[in-house]
Amino acid sequence: MNASRTYTHHDAEALAAGLPPLMVAAERVANTVSQGVHGRRRVGQGETFWQFRRYAPGDSMQQIDWRQSAKNDPVFIRETEWEAAQSVWLWRDGSPSMAYGSDAESTTKRDRADLLLMALASLLIRGGEHVALLGTGQNPGAGRHVLTRLWNEIESGQIVDAGLPGFEMLPRHGRLVMIGDFLSSEDQIRMAVNAFAHHGIRGHLVHLIDPAEETFPFEGRVQFEGPEDEGRTIIGNSSGIADEYRAVFQAHIESVQSISRAARWGYTRHRTDASPEAALMALYLALSDQGRGTRG
Repeated sequence: MNASRTYTHHDAEALAAGLPPLMVAAERVANTVSQGVHGRRRVGQGETFWQFRRYAPGDSMQQIDWRQSAKNDPVFIRETEWEAAQSVWLWRDGSPSMAYGSDAESTTKRDRADLLLMALASLLIRGGEHVALLGTGQNPGAGRHVLTRLWNEIESGQIVDAGLPGFEMLPRHGRLVMIGDFLSSEDQIRMAVNAFAHHGIRGHLVHLIDPAEETFPFEGRVQFEGPEDEGRTIIGNSSGIADEYRAVFQAHIESVQSISRAARWGYTRHRTDASPEAALMALYLALSDQGRGTRG
């Protein structure tokens, strides 16, 4: 996946005119990341020459460039750049826990998820990919109008109030990016991921974490209220359970990562107090590597 162009300051100003704040912020993040991935290529079944490399076991004999190989002792493969558009479905956790932000100054998990989703969609579309929001029934589309469609789907509440996506039959070799806090049980997460993976869908989990969820900075008597009707709990000495809590939370993070790895999916862990650009860069490059040699 290549960023097809670098947006100038003038382009950005023109694009921002009249756009909703989320789309403006997403374009700003995408523009920053675009600078770091501009010019990146991927190998595949295209016609544009990319590079020569040495023949390796498993390579097709049809890929051998006999003219180049005749000039040297090693046998060389002629690699071409992938030109077929990929289809990528995006999903964002719609559960109430995503509205959590540990303080008034922090970004909620939902806001960060929406920003990453829109910025990723912008990068994918610039690279010629087809994008759709899972669960809307829309087919993946390309072009700048798709960003407006995604924003409208998010703002109109078309994202289902659920912590995990329901299974949809997607085209084999399609790709799915799931962005959420994954606070569901390990079994539920595994079932959701495997439902897609077993049908040939490659995917990537973006695991969003509020800093307080990981560090548990609370002290003294604290009342905790579950965001999804779990009820209220008062803990008299919250610092006394901090170590046990951190161990349990870390174990859950590792279990989500393990589920992703077992399905041969990618995994990105992102705290909402960290740079969205760093998370988007890691995600975009992971998808680029994952997309090599597959058709959408």
